[in-house]
Amino acid sequence: MTALGKLFRTTAFKLSIAYLVLFSIGAGLVLARVGARVKEVLDEQIEQTVDAEIRALSEQYAQGGLRQLANALERRVRAPGGSLYLLSSHSGDVIVGNIEAPAFAPGGTELVETTYERRGEPGIKHPALLRLFLLPGSFRLLIGHDIEDHEVLRGILRSALGVSLFWLVLVGAFGGLFVAHRMLERVDVMSASARRIMAGDMHERLAISGAGDELDRLAENFNAMLARISELMAGLREVSDNIAHDLKTPLTRLRNRAEAALRASSDDREHRAALAAVIEESDSLIGVFNALLMIARAEAGYSSDHMAEFDADAVVRDIAEMYEPVAEEQGASLDVATQDGLKVTGSRELLGQALVNLVDNALKYGATGGDRRIAVEARRVGDRVEIVVSDRGPGIPASDRERVVGRFVRLENSRSRPGSGLGLSLAAAVARMHHGALRIEDNAPGLRVVLSLPAMRMTAGPTARMERA
Repeated sequence: MTALGKLFRTTAFKLSIAYLVLFSIGAGLVLARVGARVKEVLDEQIEQTVDAEIRALSEQYAQGGLRQLANALERRVRAPGGSLYLLSSHSGDVIVGNIEAPAFAPGGTELVETTYERRGEPGIKHPALLRLFLLPGSFRLLIGHDIEDHEVLRGILRSALGVSLFWLVLVGAFGGLFVAHRMLERVDVMSASARRIMAGDMHERLAISGAGDELDRLAENFNAMLARISELMAGLREVSDNIAHDLKTPLTRLRNRAEAALRASSDDREHRAALAAVIEESDSLIGVFNALLMIARAEAGYSSDHMAEFDADAVVRDIAEMYEPVAEEQGASLDVATQDGLKVTGSRELLGQALVNLVDNALKYGATGGDRRIAVEARRVGDRVEIVVSDRGPGIPASDRERVVGRFVRLENSRSRPGSGLGLSLAAAVARMHHGALRIEDNAPGLRVVLSLPAMRMTAGPTARMERA
């Protein structure tokens, strides 16, 4: 297809032509109405002039009869101008006037548009507006006005309309081609970027002109979508790499234990112990895969069917009640402070799992020193609901706080403890799924993890509930 053919087929050119046609129709109607209105105004002026002539000549006839009327008409006929007069008898004989008998003589007293011949110019028709006035004795008086100049004016208006429409179509066509060309250039640039993206260059982005038009908004949304896709693909590659590296060791250990159990010539008790170790290792691997699955579900947006309104404070209290025995076994205390009516929309299951991970991490890594207090709070801060889990342990260095939310990331001081390094990663994914954020802060001493979520609405008079587990 030629470049001109592509321009003609663009939506911008078709819209330009459509607007051009509509505008031309509108302009034609406006000019036609202007012409009609001009004719009406001129006809009204002529009618008023004719009426005034009739009144004046009627007074002349009333004062001096037919002779004085004829003398007045003679004077008026000799005066220059476009006024027309014809006084005739009942038999049609012309007494005085400056026109021949009109082609169509008025049959009443209304103003009639017809044609006439000037005296001395036979065969040449001229347009006029005439009115008949009947005199006693069956004398007929025709008074009117030549409207040839009106026809010229109307011709000028028609010519102006034609010329205007011609230039309108011409300029509109070139304007449509220009707009289509500019639009096609931008679309071609976007198409080229899209082809590079489809070829595998995920760093490519659509160009934004800065005009803020619909194409810029489309490009911005498309670029945001690409950024999200790139993020998900990077996460997928990261998960694949982590599975390949971090799960290789436990899988190898699992295989070696099973192989050793098969080769060993020991009794059934040792076989059972080996099988128990294999089951324990398998459960650990299943837990890792379940955590990865939950992270994937959260980062994929989960299913809208599972999104519902619920009380975040109730979830916090349920998790705290579940971990009360665990805290007591470790010699730690679990302090809970919540406000009632903290409504959020999302997945209660995933939010509960994220909170379980935060509390479990606090008990595992934060309740290790002399101060073994773990605090869990749920409160409203502006238009957000914040769930805070804090401890008095060694904390996390500021340089590592962004890194620890990655998958399978474990700091040096935590490698000796059981875990997969997926707890904070899951909590961060759940926060993003709920359009919230996960913040890791210094508790001076210890660590403070804040799960911030959008609140549904402000509850009237929230009442703080303090519990100690």
